[in-house]
Amino acid sequence: MTTDNITTERTGLPVTASAARDVVRDLLGSHDRLAGPSTMLTDALLVTSELVTNAVRHGGGVASFSARLHGEDVLCITVADHSPELPRATPPARDFAPGGYGWPLVQRLCEVVTVTPSVAGKTVHAHLRLM
Repeated sequence: MTTDNITTERTGLPVTASAARDVVRDLLGSHDRLAGPSTMLTDALLVTSELVTNAVRHGGGVASFSARLHGEDVLCITVADHSPELPRATPPARDFAPGGYGWPLVQRLCEVVTVTPSVAGKTVHAHLRLM
């Protein structure tokens, strides 16, 4: 059922990146033409993992989470956390140490990424074109 061009939405409070990926996988799998392995699915799960992991590691935990399809070709992922500190890219270490890759990947893969600060923390909105 479509309302205001939003076809489906899943919300909840996943506390791990894995749980958030399950929500997105379920959402995309509910649409036959979006189901199954694909680069689009991989990108959607990667963006989801990065946003939730950043909220857990740097933002004091996930305050809210939603994933929705806008129309049939844009996945909108929203993650709020408890820190007012804005995300920033950290240059990766020369010795290939972990860290510094996620936020630039999110920005590269998504068509739109916005961060809205609030008194309670911040909310990151990421829109990923699926087609």
